[in-house]
Amino acid sequence: MAGTQVPVELARIIINEQSPHQTIVLREKGGPRQLDIDIGIFEAWAIESRVKDKVTARPMTHDLLANVIRELGGELQAVVITDLQGGTFFAELLVVQGKKEHRIDCRPSDAVALAVRLEVPVFVEEEVFRKLAVSE
Repeated sequence: MAGTQVPVELARIIINEQSPHQTIVLREKGGPRQLDIDIGIFEAWAIESRVKDKVTARPMTHDLLANVIRELGGELQAVVITDLQGGTFFAELLVVQGKKEHRIDCRPSDAVALAVRLEVPVFVEEEVFRKLAVSE
């Protein structure tokens, strides 16, 4: 997470159960840019269920990860979409545990699912928006 980070918000979740690819749309806060990221159906459902405050009887995978972070004394500070390579987006979780900061590589879909659960900010590296502008 070295460059300028642009704050974004989850603008939409597009679910098409007839397709293996779902889409989340991250929109720049106070700006015109957006990022469409294809994700799997299970990750889309995980994000949608939290956004719509659906309660499950038992913790789902992203709830489990949030619980593990907390139980180990960590706190998720933010998630960052860090790169775009060959059509694949990359992300990191920024977890603070005591005085130590951990940057954990993950898929953007998992990062966003955790961000909506723990209500932490989501950022996109400026370089990712630049790469998108070139590839469009």
